[in-house]
Amino acid sequence: MNAAIAGIGATEFSKESGRSELRLAAEAVFAALDDAGLSPADVDGMVTYTQDSNQEIAVAREVGIGDLDFFSRVHYGGGAACGTVMHAAMAVATGMARTVVCYRAFNERSGRRFGQPDARLGGEPSSQGLEMSWHVPYGLMTPAAWVAMFARRYMHVYGATSEDFGRVAVAMRRHAATNPAAWFHGRPITLADHQASKWIVEPLHLLDCCQESDGAVALVVTSEERARDLRRSPAVIAAAAQGSGAGQMMMTSYYRDDMTGLPEMGVVGRRLWERSGLRPGDVQTAILYDHFTPFVLTQLEELGFCGRGEAAGFVRDAGIELDGRLPVNPHGGQLGEAYIHGMNGIAEAVRQVRGTSVNQVKDVANVLVTAGTGVPTSGLILSAG
Repeated sequence: MNAAIAGIGATEFSKESGRSELRLAAEAVFAALDDAGLSPADVDGMVTYTQDSNQEIAVAREVGIGDLDFFSRVHYGGGAACGTVMHAAMAVATGMARTVVCYRAFNERSGRRFGQPDARLGGEPSSQGLEMSWHVPYGLMTPAAWVAMFARRYMHVYGATSEDFGRVAVAMRRHAATNPAAWFHGRPITLADHQASKWIVEPLHLLDCCQESDGAVALVVTSEERARDLRRSPAVIAAAAQGSGAGQMMMTSYYRDDMTGLPEMGVVGRRLWERSGLRPGDVQTAILYDHFTPFVLTQLEELGFCGRGEAAGFVRDAGIELDGRLPVNPHGGQLGEAYIHGMNGIAEAVRQVRGTSVNQVKDVANVLVTAGTGVPTSGLILSAG
């Protein structure tokens, strides 16, 4: 693809940032440019999520970026995470831009809380409003409720248990406990803690659900050749993909023949392997979108790291631990570090490729990253330069 991530930057992760989302975005962009050894004047493109409250032109003004040749936004909430890098990489590879900044900033805890019920979802005059009108009146108003339906079916078909989901949460919190940037730094949990945490929507406990965070993350994408001359070792974009499956809805795809998988992640996985020429065995660590624990299991299967229905056993055998067959989310993920809609996971993938992570996996050559699940999604494979 001839593009690489040359810089990463982030604010602190908190529950009350005390400043505007625009300021958070600007701080993260400044940090990412400094990490790359670039200035605002070098930036000629910007990409973010459709859900970000900060206009590209507003961030450009605050940071001191001049003319923009390229700007783009990616839909579908957390599914946009890796898609922002894909759009930036395409712009760089086609000559539409030379240096593109991707960013995501929000006060999700102190401001609008994504996890709260919103009865208006079923009344919006849009295609999504039409979809939600079938679900909201019956109490399916939150992401946790939408995922719980899938989780229950997965448990029924494959024999997975709440304890299997809990082992994902325990692993993520164990990784976060040794990451000073994580909100849950120094605060691991046990499986007993998970099982004792309150029900949110059965079969999901509180500790099956990712946290709500305030903060921002930004990334700098430029050509692979140029990135090699900058301040940090580049994370080469070996492959990027977006994917939507047949019969797709926004986390409520209940009308497919099978409710136990994530076909859109299967689309992404197939494209990543095809475009990179790599296979699951070539990946040393994976950053999997962990907004809810059951979908970590399903992603392991969709991406080919284990067979259908085998992910629970993979997790029971400590396969996702730092010393396991596939270390998952060494930074603690969204369950342990912060929920910045997946962008902090991409930053961790860059650190793993550079060899600078606080929980560095040995001999990392390739890292697979995924974006939001249950929605049209995206993924990356980043490789050492």
